[in-house]
Amino acid sequence: MAVSICLHNGTLITGFSKMENCAVLIEDGKIADVFSERRFLQKKFDPSVRIFDVEESYIAPGFIDTHIHGFKGHGTDNCSAEAMIEMSKDLAQYGVTAFNPTLYPAPEEDMMHSIKEIVKAMGNENGANIMGIHMEGPFISPNKLGVQRPETVREVDMDLMERLWQTSEGHIVNMTVAPELKGMRRLALYGLERGIIMQAGHTNAEYQNMVEGMQAGILHSTHLFNAMSQLHHRNPGAVGAVLIHPEMSCEIIADGVHVHPDLFKLLARDKPLEKILLVTDGLTPTEQEKGPLIANGEEVVYEGGCFHRAADGVIAGSSLTMIKGVKNLVKFGFSVSDAVRAASSTPAAVMRYNKKGMLIPGYDADIVVFDKQFNILASIIGGVFKKNLL
Repeated sequence: MAVSICLHNGTLITGFSKMENCAVLIEDGKIADVFSERRFLQKKFDPSVRIFDVEESYIAPGFIDTHIHGFKGHGTDNCSAEAMIEMSKDLAQYGVTAFNPTLYPAPEEDMMHSIKEIVKAMGNENGANIMGIHMEGPFISPNKLGVQRPETVREVDMDLMERLWQTSEGHIVNMTVAPELKGMRRLALYGLERGIIMQAGHTNAEYQNMVEGMQAGILHSTHLFNAMSQLHHRNPGAVGAVLIHPEMSCEIIADGVHVHPDLFKLLARDKPLEKILLVTDGLTPTEQEKGPLIANGEEVVYEGGCFHRAADGVIAGSSLTMIKGVKNLVKFGFSVSDAVRAASSTPAAVMRYNKKGMLIPGYDADIVVFDKQFNILASIIGGVFKKNLL
């Protein structure tokens, strides 16, 4: 049950600015007011308000991870409603207040099962809100698979897309596609009509394919620089298209492995800040403490900052958390405010999540408090503490 809470003596990151010596008042699960420490000292609070001194830590909008496969041994690769609820609870301990469980391409029966289980979990979360489903495929390039299984990738199939949509009960939020595939324009327009954020990824697109995709509403991109056609001076490819066109937004994995740290300087210079989204692309064994490490049906090992397939050493995916990603963005040259923006307000805006991602009166009270060493001190979701070390 939501109660009235006041967090004070903090550095407030609103989602678009940073303000020193500030306080936030939470009432009925919403941001009720934002004010200075001076005003806090002058206010007379009702005795029912719980007041917490954050001791100059950061007070920020909760993190929104729009591309994550699993966490702490629970994930979409062995999907159940119970696993999604556990994932929700665990993510809240790391400052995540909302997320999009991300499905790998799989046999149709498996995808349908996973979709049904995620929908079943929605509304029953113990922590981070499940906002909807990210379909990473199956309409992607067989030439840019990453570690996706080749037998699960398909040509554009509108009948299958309709079955996926109907099974999701309208809860597919974003979808990774390869713009160069035959029939993609029809698929992109289908997604546009239903409010699905279509994003270019696992693609071998030529530059012209990307431009045509943009004209059909593919205006977001999946893990920029990874599993996509690279920049070439005669064919800018997918990477070039994302960098050239300011209207294109992009995911970025800030673990220092998937993307070289110095490329973040290029990104910050060439992309508008409101188009850069921090994602983890985290695999199921991320932060898992014991047991076999399995991702997408294969054993993986943690080495050199990310997961590798045990069978051949190929990079299998990220072990990033959102708070580590924010910390790394700062290390790579972003301000704290801009790093938090990439983790909260920008994902909310790109995914069109109303009243989330900013600390503004009337917005959902989804808040993370972390100290100057990037340790999570508190997570508040809908005005309720899910973690509290204050």
